[in-house]
Amino acid sequence: MAPALLDPAPVAAPAPAAHLKQDLSNLAKSPLQRTYIGNKEGTIHMEGVPQFDDPYKKREWVKEQLAIGFQYWGKEGYAEGLSGHITVRDPVMPDHYWMNPVGVHFSAITTRNLVLVSPDGFVHPDGAQLPINSAGIMIHSAIHEARPDVQVAAHCHSLHGKAWSVFGKPIDIMTQDACLFHDNLAVYESFGGIVLAPEEGANIAAALGPKKNAAILQNHGLLTLGHESVAEAVYLFQSLERLCKVQLLVEAAAANGLKKKVIDDEDAAFTAATLQNPHTIYANFRPEMDLLKFERGHLFL
Repeated sequence: MAPALLDPAPVAAPAPAAHLKQDLSNLAKSPLQRTYIGNKEGTIHMEGVPQFDDPYKKREWVKEQLAIGFQYWGKEGYAEGLSGHITVRDPVMPDHYWMNPVGVHFSAITTRNLVLVSPDGFVHPDGAQLPINSAGIMIHSAIHEARPDVQVAAHCHSLHGKAWSVFGKPIDIMTQDACLFHDNLAVYESFGGIVLAPEEGANIAAALGPKKNAAILQNHGLLTLGHESVAEAVYLFQSLERLCKVQLLVEAAAANGLKKKVIDDEDAAFTAATLQNPHTIYANFRPEMDLLKFERGHLFL
């Protein structure tokens, strides 16, 4: 008689791992230093935003950063006709700012065709003598006036940012990268047409409030700010653009029954304390800047 087959003994499911809650108490005080390990002697460092004693040297660095930022936008396909602008305060005359000329493709912008804008919104003789975008002046001048802490403002009509903006909602904090925007993202829930009146620029600045560094402009696009460098605003912009794409993909999957999980506020705040630092953001974007210099360095002169 053949032996009877026995049912295998049930195997207990492993207990779920406890949710680890981290804190900053035992970590480096510098957010950038938390992101890398050097040697024991402490002589290997990752550099943050460079500092300048000479405002004229800083001006040249700022203009190169601005040209790199635009060429990166060109590489990413953000160009959209006459739309899109980045402004950065001039280190020599801080009530003036540098800006791209209207009608020049992002990929073709160099330090030589950047325009210096005076406080009254007109082209200054010290920069390129080219026209500038009217809507850009209305938006950026209001932001620079309302936020003296901000050096840079960046706005254009990127594909996924435009698509998500039609919902008039923020993105969900669903991934580590999204923690860049934890308590750091506004939504301007209005669209009054192309921005040709100063009141609309003031409304956008008010929506950002005193501390947020990014905004979704309903039915319009994205806007980001930088405190220390053009790289900061450009990195925040490309991150928000990609996260809008992630959000659209997730919403499509969720519509078919998959449940999305967002990061809780405590974990998001812990991650944001490192990711949102201007020096960490600069270091995150530096590989893209170095690659562009390698590929097209002659175009920045």
